[in-house]
Formats: sequence, structure tokens, C-alpha cells
Amino acid sequence: MELMPLFMFLTICFVLMLGFPVAFTLGGTALAFAGIGLLTGTFDGAFLEALPNRLFGLISNQTLMAVPFFVFMGVMLQKSKVAEDLLESMSILFGSWPGGVGIAVTVVGMLMAASTGIVGATVVTMGLISLPTMIKQGYDPKLATGAICATGTLGQIIPPSIALVILGDVLSSAYQQAQLSMGIFSPKTVSVGDLFVGAIIPGLILVALYGLYIYVTALLKPEAAPAISRKEMIDNHTHDHLIKIIFFGLLPPLILIISVLGSIVGGVATPTEAAAVGAFGATVLAALRKQLSLTCLKDVCQQTTQVTCMVFMIFIGAAIFSLVFRGFGGEELIQSVFESIPGGALGAMLVVMIVIFLLGFILDFIEITFVVVPIVAPILLAMGLDPVWLGIMIAINLQTSFLTPPFGFALFYLRGVAPPEVKTSDMYKGVIPFIIIQLLLLIGLAFFPELATWLPEQVYGS
Repeated sequence: MELMPLFMFLTICFVLMLGFPVAFTLGGTALAFAGIGLLTGTFDGAFLEALPNRLFGLISNQTLMAVPFFVFMGVMLQKSKVAEDLLESMSILFGSWPGGVGIAVTVVGMLMAASTGIVGATVVTMGLISLPTMIKQGYDPKLATGAICATGTLGQIIPPSIALVILGDVLSSAYQQAQLSMGIFSPKTVSVGDLFVGAIIPGLILVALYGLYIYVTALLKPEAAPAISRKEMIDNHTHDHLIKIIFFGLLPPLILIISVLGSIVGGVATPTEAAAVGAFGATVLAALRKQLSLTCLKDVCQQTTQVTCMVFMIFIGAAIFSLVFRGFGGEELIQSVFESIPGGALGAMLVVMIVIFLLGFILDFIEITFVVVPIVAPILLAMGLDPVWLGIMIAINLQTSFLTPPFGFALFYLRGVAPPEVKTSDMYKGVIPFIIIQLLLLIGLAFFPELATWLPEQVYGS
């Protein structure tokens, strides 16, 4: 029965691949194994008695309240057509450069990722708005689709990100658990703000590398990413209209995003408070743009409720899975496996990163964060790894797996909204250079952890 945790994990992966809902798969499979364990005497039912306390901790968690606020903010900005004006503004600013529209898409994708924090929403929005424009402009479909998919996945790493909010909460618990296991009874904590600040430098490096790749590609192959002539731009817009588009299309959402992130980094507001301000600011922005109506507000609230319910139902399922997994001795099994891996903490980290990358093909970041991270993170942190560095590495790793053919979620999202003339094979080929860029960043973070840890130390002095 020592392998029961492994059988339970494999069963869950198999059931998920059959298409069953994640939350009910996690909870239902775990309860089925717990029932088998109770009948065979290999499972202590006292573990399930801890479930009410877990769920009470969930509903009283102040940090997780940021999730519905950030979702509301992102959906409201999406409904108010901010992305369309952002793309038009950025195209005007960068359009005359080699690969200018592609660079504009990258910058807009970064801003949309910061505002929505959801990979699917960003990829679909950018696919609907920018892909037809890039194809019409004469862009190579491989470069166009690759850029859109890659920038869409920035929602994993660019703060304020829902992925980092959830990951920060889970890592905080794992870090305290790791310190208690080492006999430290006044444990330090890692906050969502730590992850936000730690993600800024890697996120900006990633955006810069994307833009550099598009620019170099345009220089070497001008036909793949043609520039817009200044004459064509002026013919399409008057001078006053250009100023108006840039001023009203670019500045308001930029100010909103910087205000939300800046208040967290500066310690003025908690992530939850900043998210609430962001949700209110997005509503005001929609009203000023005359896009706010009862129908719009109803749609935004419905989508926010759906996403939030999905997240918290998965959390409940994951809580049941975690308790049953521990009841079967899963943590001890994982720890013994890690201790037998050559290379110590770095060897164990490499194995975890490979497993998370592969799981990213079949599970969303929410499931991986709630199911896998609580199992492996306390052991890795007890082995001496930095929690902020670990969180950023996991986020970028998941971002890469969402982009990798043939199962990458971002590819599926874009395929659903791409024009029929855009081939799936072009999409697969187009993302490969961006995957290489992300892998290079992961390798860089592995050798230079300061890229993720330096800024939090400067901001928070720890």
C-alpha cells in the first residue's frame, strides 16, 4: 500500500484526460481511495476530519479575495474594448519600425496580461483583434501566431497576475510548513507581494526578448514583418486624431495597471485592496469610454462569478486530495524519492520542473498550483530553496508548457479564433522560437537566482 499515493495521482491524471471536471475529479477520486483505505485499514479517517478547518481557512483567506477582484478588472477591461484602442495606439507608435506591429502586439499583450491575468482571455482577445490585422499587413502567419500565443501566456508571470496570487498563497503555507519541519517555530512568510516584485525583472526580460526576436526577424526577413509607412499612417489618421488615439487609448489603462501594481510594491495596499481598487478603476474607465451598461455589467459579473466558482471548487477538491494523499503517506514517499535523487536540492528541483512541465499539457495552472505545489514545495523549501525563486521558476515553467505543441493550451485557444487560412502547423512552428526564449530565461534564472530575488530584497529588505 506504500504506492497508493502514486496510484491515486495516476488515476486522477487518467480521469482528467477522459474529460471529467477537475474539481469533482480531485475530490471524488480522493474520496474513493479514502473509502478503499478505510475498508482495508490502510487509511486513518481522522485526516478527513480536518477538512472543515481547511474549508473555513479557505473562506476566511483575505489573500484569495483578490482573485474575483482581478478577474472582474480583467473582464471589464476586455468588455470595454481597451485592447483594441491599445493595439491601435501601439501600432501608431511602433508601426514604422521593422516588425513594428509585432512589437506593438507584444507590448499590448503584456499590458493585457497584467490586466486580465488569465492566459485564455488574453490569447483569445489578442487573436480576435490583432491576428487579422497582422495577416492583412502581410505578416508571416508563423511569426504572427507565435507572437500572439507567446504574449498571451505572459499572464502567468506579469504582475498583477492571478496565477501569482494563487501561487503566493500556496507557497506561503508551504514555506511555513517547511520551516516548522526544520524546528523553526517563528517562521518567516512569503507574500503575494514578494512574488509580484520578484516577477517584474524576469517578466520585463521576457517581453524585451520577444520584441528583440521580432525586430531581428524583421531585419533579416523584411517580408515576414513589413513596416507601416509614415505616409500610410498619416493618410489613415489626422494629426489630432493620432494624438487623441495615443492619449486616450494608451494612458488610462496604463495608469490603472501601474497604480494597482505600484500600490502593492510600495506597501500602500495589500494585493486584495489593490485588486478592489483595480476593479473599481476598470469600471470607471468603462463608464468614461461609454461602454458601461447594465448588460455589460451583468456579463462581467457572470463571467467573474463563473471563474471564481471554478477556482474555489478546484480548491475544495484539491484540499480533499491533499488530505487523503497525506493520509496514505504521500509526503513521506515524495520526500524519500527526492532524497534519493542525485544532486540534492537542485536535482530534485529539476525533476519537479520536468513533472510540472508535462502536467501543464493536461492541467491548468490552478490545478497544478493547488494539487502539485502543496505536495512538493514544502520538501523543496526544506532543502534550502528560496520561495520567491521557486515560485517564479514554476510560473515560467507553466507558461512554457502552455505554449508547447501539440498540447499547449494557448495553441488551442488561438486555434479556436484564428481564421481558417491560418494553418495549425504554422502555429506550431511559430511558437518554437518563443519556447526557446522562455527556456533560456529559465536557464538564466537557474544560474542567476538574483534575477528573481534581488528586487524583493531591495523593496522589502529581506
